[in-house]
Formats: sequence, C-alpha cells, structure tokens
Amino acid sequence: MAKLLIRSEGFHNQVIDLKLGLNRLGRSPANDFQIEHATLSGRHCEIILDAEGLMVRDCASTNGTFINGEPVQEARLESGQSLQLGDVELFVESTEVTIAIPQFEVARPAPPVVLLDGGLVCPRHRRSRVSYQCTHCREVMCEDCVHRLRRRGGKVLKLCPLCSHSCEPIGGVKKKKKSFLGFLQQTVKLPFVHIAKD
Repeated sequence: MAKLLIRSEGFHNQVIDLKLGLNRLGRSPANDFQIEHATLSGRHCEIILDAEGLMVRDCASTNGTFINGEPVQEARLESGQSLQLGDVELFVESTEVTIAIPQFEVARPAPPVVLLDGGLVCPRHRRSRVSYQCTHCREVMCEDCVHRLRRRGGKVLKLCPLCSHSCEPIGGVKKKKKSFLGFLQQTVKLPFVHIAKD
C-alpha cells in the first residue's frame, strides 16, 4: 500500500501506511493519523487513496499544504515527491494500491449416507431422507433444504440452496391418484349381457 515517511526531526523517520479510501491527517487524535506538531491544524489535510493513486486535499489549514514547495488546495501525489504540512516534511515513498479480493472456500457438506433400502440421508439434516436433486450442481437435499419461491398465479419454484437452480424430486415417479371412475371400474364388475343373433 501507499506509504509516507515523516522526515522532520523528532519523528524518527516514522512511516504512515495509508489505507484505501479517506485518510485524515492533523494534530487532533480524532484523525486517522495524528501528527503532533504546533504548525499543524487540528484537521490539516485529507489524503485519498484509490485505484488511480494518491490525492491530497487541504482542509483550510492555518499553515497550508505544499507539494515540492508549492502550495496546493487539491492535487495528485506521485512517488518521490515532498509533501509539507505546516513545517512537517513528508516523503511520498510509494503510491501503490493493492486491491485484493479474498478467496474463500464454501464448505460443502459430507456425501449422503446410503440406507439399506437404497434411500439417502440428507447431508445437512441427518434425520431426513433425500427427496430432491439440483438440476445444475447435482447436490442432493431433503424437503427442509429446498428453497421455495412462491409466484402469484404460478406454481411454486423449488430452488437449490447452493446455486439457486431448480430442483427435481428423486426416488421414482410418484403414482398418480386414480379417479373415482377408475376406482369404480376396478371394484364393481357388471356382467355384460350378450344377445345372441339368430
């Protein structure tokens, strides 16, 4: 990250490691970086660190902000320049910006346990049987794991908790319920009368 080195006497080459975004410098302890010196204002200046580098902005200080001896209200800072706040001299050691997106592993549940009858135990809920499988990531899950999205006038969508793709029921196709007429056809048998033709 960007660094400033305080060269003035009494600071023992103190290094200021700037953070991404807004950095406030001044005599007050309310600043991000307190520099105790009589010539600095309570809130002397702001240094913004972004993807484009460093920018300094004077906060209406009493003794001014200078880059290489020139007074500035707002200006870009480059490596190797001298930044002066009142009588305190700082050296711009680095203007590097390191923006890193941390990588993290999503904990995957253990594989499901296969029961004697061929059914599966849900990897997240040990007392439930697997009843759905994701069509995308092929993850198996129980009724409690499935996310349900209710739509007005439509059927309920069943979604995977890991990738949000649709889930389908597993364990065979459910038998369709028989109609009342079908029930009657199986239970009541009426003899058909055949009329013999002469």
